[in-house]
Amino acid sequence: MKRLAIGVTLALLGGCSPIPAPTYDLVIANGRVMDPESGLDAVRHVGVRNGTIEMISETPLQGVRVIDASDHVVSPGFIDLHEHGQQDESYRLMVRDGVTSAFELEVGTADVAGWYAAREGGQRVNYGVSIGHIPARMKVLGDPGTGILPAGIGGSGSATEEQQQEMEGILRDGLAQGAVAVGFGSAYTPGATMAEIERMFRVAADEGASVHIHMRGGVAGLHETIAAAASAGASLHVVHVNSSGGSNLDAFLAAIQAARDAGQDVTTEAYPYGAGMTEIQSALYDDWETWPDDRFERNQLVSTGERLTRETFGKARAAGGTIITHGRPEEQTRAAIVSPLSMIASDGFIEDGRGHPRTSGTYAKVLGRYVREERVVDLMDALRRMTVEPARRLEQRTPAMANKGRVRVGADADLTIFDPATVIDRATYEDATIPSAGIPYVIVGGEVVVDGGALGDARPGRAIRAPVVP
Repeated sequence: MKRLAIGVTLALLGGCSPIPAPTYDLVIANGRVMDPESGLDAVRHVGVRNGTIEMISETPLQGVRVIDASDHVVSPGFIDLHEHGQQDESYRLMVRDGVTSAFELEVGTADVAGWYAAREGGQRVNYGVSIGHIPARMKVLGDPGTGILPAGIGGSGSATEEQQQEMEGILRDGLAQGAVAVGFGSAYTPGATMAEIERMFRVAADEGASVHIHMRGGVAGLHETIAAAASAGASLHVVHVNSSGGSNLDAFLAAIQAARDAGQDVTTEAYPYGAGMTEIQSALYDDWETWPDDRFERNQLVSTGERLTRETFGKARAAGGTIITHGRPEEQTRAAIVSPLSMIASDGFIEDGRGHPRTSGTYAKVLGRYVREERVVDLMDALRRMTVEPARRLEQRTPAMANKGRVRVGADADLTIFDPATVIDRATYEDATIPSAGIPYVIVGGEVVVDGGALGDARPGRAIRAPVVP
């Protein structure tokens, strides 16, 4: 009887239909999956459903759509903490450079709620903003500027006690409206004392927000800024160390490392180009009339591409606009990118087809030139500084970032698929709109935005925002 029962059971089991394998919305098959958080670096199959990574498998998966990623790297989508081009023209280029989330954190905005409302309905990438000390100062002191920066009293003027209180109120309101950080540009606001800067740092610290600053004053200014952040209890992020550090880059990096070793929360970033770009009427160029003649030729007018002279610089400054300033040696750029302290961030901006190539090529250039060609940066380390480290910088205040910058089950399906043998930037200072090569697929929220190297119509990007306080 016992043998009969076993036989019946086996017969019944043999007659059952096999359980069908789950079908995912999207499967990325055969790719070299690299996750800087866990250290995973192996060929895997990734299953995506409802915008989330649901499976990472050693065996094939079934999907409504399957992308064969053989000989390609599947990484978390790149997170750009410093992107001024927060409109479709720039989003179209940055997503083809592998960016899936872009933040305006240096300058920010004075109207957080309005900034997010203007982008509702979906963009090509995820987006977020800081509440900015610069625009708050411009508003309070009555400086309309000529773009996003002050061109007069907002930068150079001193603020009274009442005006500083008003700035504080704007910053607190912006944080209550969901700003992910607080932005500063002491280099653009020479009239703001360090006491004023530290006072605004305290506002950020009160709400657990990091401060992202384009600082002034070289190495001495960095030490002052680090000390102010320590006194205020604020988490500090120093933007574009390659630019701010200049010829004192080693001392800059050493000061940041020393602060970290002492237990202070200080981070930084760099972009892989030897020229910067900003508004010609900004305070950075207030001393232009004292320059020697040969310094003017380093400056290139973005609107025309022409190199400037003393005469044409003066005319351009009176008219307003943006300029690209050349001059940093390649050794300095390389040193900033090689440093494990530096996250990768573009400081990009494109408008009406004119701008800086860093908008279009920052991430591809790091991967192509410094990782593959020069072999001065390890691939996993480069990806760490493009993905999980920027996510960690923001996730304390903005919980949504805990599910970005990772390839793991439960994470958002923001993914970049690139060919490590061909990825490279192609944009130039004369034509910043040439998209990067070697990045055939970019996925945002589980939707394919870059498909076979071509930009599609999908706009799955959503607001990344800290909790809003009613």
